[in-house]
Amino acid sequence: MTYETDFLVIGSGISGLSFALKAARLGRVTLVTKKKRVDSATNLAQGGIAAVLANEDSFEAHVRDTLVSGAGLCHEEVVRMVVRNGPERIAELVQLGIRFAEDREHPGQLDLGREGGHSTRRIVHACDFTGREIERGLLERAAENPAITMLEDHLAVDLLVGSRAGVSANSESCLGAYVMAPDNTISPYLAKVTMLCTGGAGKVYLYTTNPDIATGDGVAMAFRAGAQVANLEFVQFHPTCLFHPRAKNFLISEAVRGEGGRLIDERGRAFMTSYDPRGDLATRDAVARAIDAEMKKSGDDCVYLDITHKSLEFLQQRFPNIYGKCLSLGIDMARDPIPVVPAAHYLCGGVVTDVMGRTNIAGLYALGETSSTGLHGGNRLASNSLLEGVVFAHQAYAQCEQDWPRLAKRSHPTAPPWATDGARRMEECVLISYNWDQIRRLMWNYVGIVRTDKRLALARERMGVLLAEIRRHYQEYLLTPDLVELRNIAQVADLIIQCAITRKESRGLHYMADYPAKDDAHFLRDTILSRR
Repeated sequence: MTYETDFLVIGSGISGLSFALKAARLGRVTLVTKKKRVDSATNLAQGGIAAVLANEDSFEAHVRDTLVSGAGLCHEEVVRMVVRNGPERIAELVQLGIRFAEDREHPGQLDLGREGGHSTRRIVHACDFTGREIERGLLERAAENPAITMLEDHLAVDLLVGSRAGVSANSESCLGAYVMAPDNTISPYLAKVTMLCTGGAGKVYLYTTNPDIATGDGVAMAFRAGAQVANLEFVQFHPTCLFHPRAKNFLISEAVRGEGGRLIDERGRAFMTSYDPRGDLATRDAVARAIDAEMKKSGDDCVYLDITHKSLEFLQQRFPNIYGKCLSLGIDMARDPIPVVPAAHYLCGGVVTDVMGRTNIAGLYALGETSSTGLHGGNRLASNSLLEGVVFAHQAYAQCEQDWPRLAKRSHPTAPPWATDGARRMEECVLISYNWDQIRRLMWNYVGIVRTDKRLALARERMGVLLAEIRRHYQEYLLTPDLVELRNIAQVADLIIQCAITRKESRGLHYMADYPAKDDAHFLRDTILSRR
């Protein structure tokens, strides 16, 4: 069966939901999400959204902080557009019912936090569960909108491009996607506009703060369809993931350091000023490398984040989620330093878009962590991610609104059904789990926080073998969600390795032990890959 809609939105985070709510003014919106609608990186975001709202702050200061963090690769015109749009987008979220924390001393004003890399307080938050509050509000508004259909447990398998449907052979366009239903049947979903909002690819690595859905689906699908991808070597490792055998993917927000938390080793020694003059408020790349170096020198399994100098009342009010989680594991952060380690957190590269969110394939947009807009450069500034998501959702909507008189008249082509070609059921799921584990360990050990030419060459060689085996599985067996995700993480892992091999310097999140310095003469540019 073929399904038709006006807008196909793949992903239910802040980007997808923000766009869907606006696009519903123009036509029918079908939003597909591969798990439950709340399963998104947005839902796990603790810190907040960076925006210039204080009198002592300025657009220029936010722009400058972003450019410094991006290590010379940010597109300044994009940075300025996003920063200037911040206050208006925050106001929209408030109008939609998002309950941000208010300043106790100034009723009616939002409370503003500070995080690493920011020169002043500008983080709008809902204590330490900002993402959950944003997700709640946007999902409630979407559920109320009759023009929006939300399909849970529906996994996009591949984009439906014009040449496959027998149209636009000379100028490729995206006509929708093939989507797997909960019973594993795959159907074409035709759309006039397709939005990739699938989040990042943290599950490519062994240790990550990301939810299990973060398998790089949008990047992999777009690349296979012929879209350009860029800067995938810049994988942000969050410095402070909770280190505990019963804690999975739990992030200790950067806001803890923003409120005075200090990183110490097992002997209680504060070490960040030995690595960066900004100390504990250095950017994430600097802090993650410092922790990695300390752990390698000492042989310790973790370092500690100490905020015991703050009162119990303050910690319970400012960080209720983190305080409760730590306490459930026997860690009272008012008395005990929190054990932390770096973990893969954010993909700064992605599918290349313009300032309106458009890719090089007509009809295909990419938003949020799936995209490479030019905002983040070589290292994302804390709390600029949710900002990017909501700003570019608005940009994409503005473009669609402009194009709608033309798009509304366009009829859907006939789409070929998904072909199984005699594929059989996979009886041994160990084929998937083994390869998944191999990829994640390979990426963690060889393409992690510190890289070398030798490790990257070995990683590329071994990924070639794994990719060939996974392609055979894809051709021989009926698809399951696990096999689709395995194919995607293998694709994205290989792209990360290719980008990392290309950039023979150290910049931002990409640190090469063989080339420890920046090389502006040769690498002050984006790393762009394309199948074409």
